[in-house]
Amino acid sequence: MNTLKIEVKKGVAYVQLDQGKVNAINWELAKELNEVFTNYATDDAIKGVILMGRPHGFSAGLDVVALVEDGKEGVRKFWNYYLSAMQSMIRFPKPMVCAITGYAPAGATILTLTADYRVMGKGEKHVIGMHEFKMSMQIPEMLCDIFAYQLGEKVAWKAVQKASLFSSDQAKEIGLVDESVEVEEVVERAEKHMEKLTNVYLPVFARSKAYFRKDLLAKIDREIEPMIEVILADWDDPFCQQMLQMFTMSLKK
Repeated sequence: MNTLKIEVKKGVAYVQLDQGKVNAINWELAKELNEVFTNYATDDAIKGVILMGRPHGFSAGLDVVALVEDGKEGVRKFWNYYLSAMQSMIRFPKPMVCAITGYAPAGATILTLTADYRVMGKGEKHVIGMHEFKMSMQIPEMLCDIFAYQLGEKVAWKAVQKASLFSSDQAKEIGLVDESVEVEEVVERAEKHMEKLTNVYLPVFARSKAYFRKDLLAKIDREIEPMIEVILADWDDPFCQQMLQMFTMSLKK
């Protein structure tokens, strides 16, 4: 793996994002996440997965600079891998806990929301949420569905309108995360919850998870290509291109 560090301890796979300085999500990271969760779903040696980042930084979100530089076909490739990864992670039948060790805005927020349980570290710059409206950027439909499933459509839509980014305590209050603890405690707390989940007989856990997530599963269980065509149409919009160029320039500075 080029963008993930993986360690298996007592049947639990610790999957750590390891993509550049801020774990920006590019096509290769999305591809490897898809492969890992697809493979682990049927690997009897794996009881569950803890998804984690680095101390004080889970992921800065999508690698927008790479998307702009890769052009339209690069955008198509990225979204094919990213949306496929979201499907695989949401369909994952085993326990999945997310250790949010720092900031996790936008596309990184959606990664965390595929988990069954989320523990987030406190910190001044540790935020989570969908803030795309600050740059008039479109949030793809599947990402909207995942965000709305977690918060409810009404609350999610208000948060998007305000481009709200939430601290760990605020995120816990509205239900985006389940625990808000000091950064040094995040992985330990994730491990403790994972231990509880892996003590449940797996067939019982898997069937119950499918029952409780049936609405979300129904929303994401669809062909990816039509959604990508919509994304590409938005990408071609001159205004969107202008905003992307401005955003990319600000990031490079």
